[in-house]
Amino acid sequence: MEMTPQYELSRLPENTALKQQTLPAQQLNLSASVVLSIFFATGGFCLCMGIILLLSAKSTKEIEINYTNICKNCAQLREDSANFDKECTCFVPFYLPEKMEGDVYMYYKLYGFYQNLYRYILSRSNSQLVGKDIWDVKSCSPFQLSHNSTPIIPCGAIANSIFNDTITLSYNLNSSINIEVPMLKNGLTWWTDKYVKFRNPRSSDLARSAKPPHWAKPIYELDTEDPGNNGFINEDFIVWMRTAAFPTFKKLYRRLNRVHYFGEGLPAVTVFHGEKSVVLCTLTWIGGGGLFLGLTYTVTGALTLLASFAILAIHLMLKRSKKIFP
Repeated sequence: MEMTPQYELSRLPENTALKQQTLPAQQLNLSASVVLSIFFATGGFCLCMGIILLLSAKSTKEIEINYTNICKNCAQLREDSANFDKECTCFVPFYLPEKMEGDVYMYYKLYGFYQNLYRYILSRSNSQLVGKDIWDVKSCSPFQLSHNSTPIIPCGAIANSIFNDTITLSYNLNSSINIEVPMLKNGLTWWTDKYVKFRNPRSSDLARSAKPPHWAKPIYELDTEDPGNNGFINEDFIVWMRTAAFPTFKKLYRRLNRVHYFGEGLPAVTVFHGEKSVVLCTLTWIGGGGLFLGLTYTVTGALTLLASFAILAIHLMLKRSKKIFP
């Protein structure tokens, strides 16, 4: 008689409820009335929420000023990277058809700018942005080193292509008096971006680094008037570094508190084959005037209600047939 090797016994699972698959189980036996109630309640909730969201989005006021063609002279000047330190100003007059009461937000909107390209997204150094190792440029190709082999800070294609237009607004009181509209540069980013994902280095000689080729000034001079908005924690820089998923996108540029009228302004430039716009809009409790969320809720609710009526009709037909043919 052959003896069973002792090591084969170790293949047996332990005598526990989990490994022996003897855990208690319960199967839900939902009646047709319970299922239909859940379907009707879900459909009604989604449909009502969708209508509320659509009405709220429609209540926002928005104006878009496209300055691509008006500022094409500046665009031609900036096509040469050697001219990125040269100023170019253009003026775009516009008017508001109605008052924009409450807090007004200014966005810049780009058409045909693909921030979702794989190589573009990877061309950044997170260790730089968080302030741990500012000399880490190995993942920033092709913007790692300058022409004299000096590390670029901040490195990468995303940082190099930052939106560098300067946009100002002024109210045209009359033909000779223009009043500049005050704008706020803070409160543009998420809290986690401002205080977690982007941090200035504690001690480092940034003067030994090189600025990105398309930047007019280095990272430590982005906002010398406000130390809390300078360097890697500059909010314009943080907003740009959060890449967009679609080629047409808008990003928050400034906040205007309770301003009703605007006039001339908007010096800006264009440096790629696309279009640029400035968007002024008000917000509601759900955000801007986007209709996507409201339409999603409305369509989901309508389809759920249609499915509920279809299930109800089938249930009544089956119930009736059982009475006729018991």
